[in-house]
Amino acid sequence: MTNEPCIVPVEPLTAEAFAPFGDVIAAAGAGSFFINNGTTERFHDLAKVETAGEGARTLISIFRGQAFAPPIELKMMERHPLGSQAFVPLSPRPFLVVVAPDEGGKPGVPRVFLAKPDGESPNHSLVGVNYHRNVWHHPLISLEGISEFLVVDRGGEGNNLEECFLDESWRIDSLDPV
Repeated sequence: MTNEPCIVPVEPLTAEAFAPFGDVIAAAGAGSFFINNGTTERFHDLAKVETAGEGARTLISIFRGQAFAPPIELKMMERHPLGSQAFVPLSPRPFLVVVAPDEGGKPGVPRVFLAKPDGESPNHSLVGVNYHRNVWHHPLISLEGISEFLVVDRGGEGNNLEECFLDESWRIDSLDPV
């Protein structure tokens, strides 16, 4: 283990780049149709919600995350072996999404994505993520202020949380996407 942390670049969050880890939840570019007598546009089936194991059920919660600013040390990753976990921001603030491939039961080299409101759409649609089952990810990293997220994940019997404290030190020095 080296004393100097490895610097992790920030990438723009796109559905293609994030696909190995989960789903991007966004109205922009998603299929939609009108419901409720034409008064509501439904952006349908944006993420694959997974709940496995005996007595599994889907939970909806609100998380309130404290704000971070660079440099941000990455010391621990977690994953959920029995269900996916979706984070949908409830305010138009950006947040970081840190994921890593599995390498022998531990997180590999992390990737960092910047999730931010879609500036292309007229109403600046919010963008969230859904981590697939067993995907290593860092706990919530809110930016620019305390932020609330609607979280959809698994409840029920069984241990659905595995934490791994990292052997190697990783750091995010800049929020500017590469």
